[in-house]
Amino acid sequence: MRGTILIVDDEKHTREGLRQSLEDDFDVYTASNIDEALNVLGADQIDLVLTDLRLGPEDGMTLIEKILQRPRPPVCMLMTAYGSIATAVEAMRRGAYDFVTKPVNIDELGLKITRAINGRRTEQENVQLRQQVEKRFGLENLVGESQAMHAIFEVIRQVAPTRATVLLVGESGTGKELIAHAIHNLSNRNKTRFIAFNCAAFAPQLIESELFGHERGAFTGAVERRIGRFEQAAGGTLFVDEIGEIDSNVQVKLLRALDPGVFERVGGSQSIRADVRLIAATNRDITALVRDGKFREDLYYRLNVVQIRVPPLRERKEDIPLLANAFLKEISERDSKAFRPLSGDAMEALIQYSWPGNVRELKGAIDAGVTLATGNQITVRDLPLTVRSASGLALPREPRDPDLVNIHDNELRLILRALEESGGNRTEAAKKLGISRRTLHRRLKELKLPE
Repeated sequence: MRGTILIVDDEKHTREGLRQSLEDDFDVYTASNIDEALNVLGADQIDLVLTDLRLGPEDGMTLIEKILQRPRPPVCMLMTAYGSIATAVEAMRRGAYDFVTKPVNIDELGLKITRAINGRRTEQENVQLRQQVEKRFGLENLVGESQAMHAIFEVIRQVAPTRATVLLVGESGTGKELIAHAIHNLSNRNKTRFIAFNCAAFAPQLIESELFGHERGAFTGAVERRIGRFEQAAGGTLFVDEIGEIDSNVQVKLLRALDPGVFERVGGSQSIRADVRLIAATNRDITALVRDGKFREDLYYRLNVVQIRVPPLRERKEDIPLLANAFLKEISERDSKAFRPLSGDAMEALIQYSWPGNVRELKGAIDAGVTLATGNQITVRDLPLTVRSASGLALPREPRDPDLVNIHDNELRLILRALEESGGNRTEAAKKLGISRRTLHRRLKELKLPE
C-alpha cells in the first residue's frame, strides 16, 4: 500500500522538485505554509509530513508542534539548510521522527520516508490489536452497573499494575476468568502471554505434569519432554482455575514455584525459574478446606494476597438487563440475525429467575432465545423451561405460530451445536448451554443421543 506524504516548503521549485522525485513511490500533496498544510491534514489521510525549517516568516518547528497535538498525528520529518546537531536535537526533542539536510539526497530521503511510514503503520496495528484485545477481555467486557461490580472494577484497576497474586472466589459461571483477563490486560504484562488452566478439567494425577511439565520417560506415556503451563506463562500471567482441586503434593510444588520461584519438571532434576504472575480462582470455600486440612494454610496465605469476591448473579439483579442485552447483541451478530430488545415479559422472567448457573447460564438462555424465536424478538415462551417455570408468568397453552418448530427438535439442535462448537467436549458444551455436565448427560440420554 502506497504511503501518503505532505511536502511543506515556501519555495515552489523545491516543492515541485520533491513531488516529482517522490510521486512514483508515494501519493504526494504539497503546501506552501502552515495554514495550507493544516488544511490538507484536515482530511486525516496523511502518513508523513516533510516540512522545511524555514517557511518564510513562519517556522517548521511550529507546524510540527501543531501536528503533534492532533489525535492521530502523522510522522514528521524536518528539512533544513542550516543542518546542525543543535537543530537536529531540537527537532527530535519536539517530536520530529528524523531530519534531512539540503540539498536533499532523494534516495536516502525515500528510504527514510518508507521506514517511517512502515513504523507508523506497525504502531497503529499494535494499537488496534490492543484495543481489540481490551474489547474482548478488558473491563469493557465486564458488564455491570451494580455497586458490587463497580467495587470490583476499582480493585482491578488498583491491583493490575502490581505483581500481587490475586485470588478470585465465587460460584461457577460468575465470570472469574474474564476478571483474570482484565487484570492481565491492564497490567504491564499485557504484551506477553496469558495462560489459563482449569484444574477440574484434568485428573488429579495429571495436574502436576500439566502445570510444571515433564521429562521424556518420566512416566508411562511420556514419550517426549513437555513444557508446563508455568514455563509457557514466563514473563506473563498464569490463571489457575478451581485451584481447590489440587492435591497436597502439587500444593507443595506450587508454593515453591511462587516462593522462592523455582520448580522442576516431573522426572527432572534441573531447577527452573520463571517470572509468572499468578491469578487463582475457586468456587469452593477454600477457608473450610484449610480448616479441614485439605488445603495448605501457607499456600492459601501466599495466594490470598488480594482477594476478589465475585458475587453471584442473584445478588446483582440490576445487572441482568445489561448482560442480557449485551449477549443478545453478541449472539444475534454471530448468527447474522436482526433482533429487537427482549420483550417486557421475557426481561421480567430473567430478573425473577435465581440463575444458579450465573452469567454463563444467562448467556445460554439468550442463545436459546435467539435460536427458538420465530420472529425478531425474544419473548418469555422462547426462554428455557427452567426460566419460564421459575418466573411464575402465565404462558400460552397453544403455540402462537403453527409453524413453530418442535421444542424437542430445537433442544436437540442446541445440544448438537454446543457439542460441535466444543469439539465434543461435554464440559465445555454444558458451559455454553448454561447447564451442568450432569444435566447435559441426562438430556443426552432422554433425547436418545449416542454417547
